[in-house]
Amino acid sequence: MKNAEATTTTESAAVAEQGAHVAPEKAASKKAASQKKGAPKASKDAKKAAKQAKAAPKKQAKEKVAGKSAAKVKEAKVPREFSKKNIVLDLLRRPKGATMAEIAKATDWQNHSIRGFISGNLTKKMGLTVESNKNDAGERTYKIAK
Repeated sequence: MKNAEATTTTESAAVAEQGAHVAPEKAASKKAASQKKGAPKASKDAKKAAKQAKAAPKKQAKEKVAGKSAAKVKEAKVPREFSKKNIVLDLLRRPKGATMAEIAKATDWQNHSIRGFISGNLTKKMGLTVESNKNDAGERTYKIAK
């Protein structure tokens, strides 16, 4: 045998050229939902009426305020008869007010929920003044100021 090292070939395997790094093309997105076939289109008058209906309460609120910022003044809504909001209001309107334990028992709320309701709903949204005191036993008592 002759020397195997001397008979090496210099052939190289065929390799395809590498293409440029390009992201794949995306399909065009739909901008809006398409209308169902055969559905009637709304008339321009109907669209204008809908816009005016939305704007009407805002205009009335501005007229009622007379000099005050309409965005800050809100009318307090009357709570439903047996809602938890109404239950808490009834408890707080008593002459001695209500303790956290009484409110929690009546509403099945946790203490942090009661504090948040009093702070956010009653004082900020409804504009009521709520007095907070601790009694001799160390219990927190809330009462609506008159």
